[in-house]
Amino acid sequence: MAFDLSQIIKAYDVRGTVPDQLSPQVARAIGRAFARAVVLPDADAAPGVVVGHDMRDSGPELVEAFAAGLTAEGVDVTRIGLCSTDGLYHASGVLGLPGAMFTASHNPAAYNGIKLCRAGARPVGEATGLADVREVAQAILDDDDARPAEAGRLPAAPSPDAAQGTVTDRDTLADYAAFLRGLVDLSGLRPLKVVVDAGNGMGGHTVPAVLGEAAGLPALPLEIVPLYFELDGTFPNHEANPLEPANLVDLQTAVVANEADLGLAFDGDADRCFVVDERGVPVSPSAVTALVGLREVEKEKAAGRTPTVIYNLITSRAVPDLLSAAGAETLRTRVGHSFIKAEMAERDAVFGGEHSAHYYFRDFFFADTGMLAAMHVLAALGGQPHPLSALAEMYEPYVASGEINSTVPDAAEATRRVLDAYLAAYPGVVVDRLDGVTVSHWDDQPQWWFNLRASNTEPLLRLNVEATDEDIMVKVRDDVLSLVRAEADDAGGAA
Repeated sequence: MAFDLSQIIKAYDVRGTVPDQLSPQVARAIGRAFARAVVLPDADAAPGVVVGHDMRDSGPELVEAFAAGLTAEGVDVTRIGLCSTDGLYHASGVLGLPGAMFTASHNPAAYNGIKLCRAGARPVGEATGLADVREVAQAILDDDDARPAEAGRLPAAPSPDAAQGTVTDRDTLADYAAFLRGLVDLSGLRPLKVVVDAGNGMGGHTVPAVLGEAAGLPALPLEIVPLYFELDGTFPNHEANPLEPANLVDLQTAVVANEADLGLAFDGDADRCFVVDERGVPVSPSAVTALVGLREVEKEKAAGRTPTVIYNLITSRAVPDLLSAAGAETLRTRVGHSFIKAEMAERDAVFGGEHSAHYYFRDFFFADTGMLAAMHVLAALGGQPHPLSALAEMYEPYVASGEINSTVPDAAEATRRVLDAYLAAYPGVVVDRLDGVTVSHWDDQPQWWFNLRASNTEPLLRLNVEATDEDIMVKVRDDVLSLVRAEADDAGGAA
């Protein structure tokens, strides 16, 4: 059977349907390739890999095949079984081993995937080893095993008499829970009632351990109301993707019905966390970025250091405004975890946040963890008397459109139409191309900005708009969309 790994090994991870795209045969080849291209060439790391998987039915079989590929190359494997993605990052960090997490995050049940990292949870992306993994794995599957080695770039296959690696099983859930408890003290909070929607994903495994007593830790002043904690990779209740508003409805309803203080929703592999207030109203990830960022900034300043915080370019302008006012150095980056992680490590940033509810912490190996972000929100809420709606209001002074996707035949042409119209109507706007095109009218009245980014994998153009006023945001949003969705000869004027 022919395999085309370019279809499943992309810029950040491996992801495809099982078994036609991601089979045990493919997983074994990727395991061997990961050993040769990433693990063994790293002289600073031990020749071992820690491997975990989420609740998908295909996980154990794929892990077994991947581990067989690693051990065939002489690499030892530590299997930690069921875990969240941030649980895998924790294990990679504390054990000092490269890691592999088998998950397709929020994708439907037919999918699985692999997120790879170097020792210390350092990311493996297109430019940091994943392209080499793809090339070597493809050669293995094509029965052309020597080709990458002959090119002189990558190590060859081991000799037939080379020692096989070993496989060891280890449970790290309790250590993960204790590690997070050591970063945020929740013991002195006022009592809080918290509805948690795990979406039948790994939050159902980690929340009882971290926020409850399942890992043997002391009880916290939290009453957890669980929704869909049963681990089920078929996602029988709703998709485990809280970024889609429809998937938050059950949580919003339960928060109001239970008169809870807040609600938390995790995605399938529980590395992202979304928050709703006591009214069931979503708190934007930008507001969470500002709230958590300010807490980390104050901690850093108390230690006598100047804090740096990273945020991506479609996060609310409130984030750099508030954090800069608090004494932080802020840095704007492209969208995507590999960019944020790289900048955080380079600048020793204390925290980073994205509009997609990925939150990164220096104290957590510069990796993203939804659970730690949730704990900061709980600490901020439980450490003062006001409801979350009042607390969040301080971090959401502006009005945002959210991300709006348009299917277009030519993203570059649609972007050009928009840019031409706005440059003609507003000669003083600031334009930058850090990631797509950002047009900013923030230094003049009325204040607004928007970003257009083309999808890397689909014929989509993504729009984000923010303004200081609802009417202005709507006008800019609707005008840009009309330009994006118009035929080239029907392009209209700017708002």
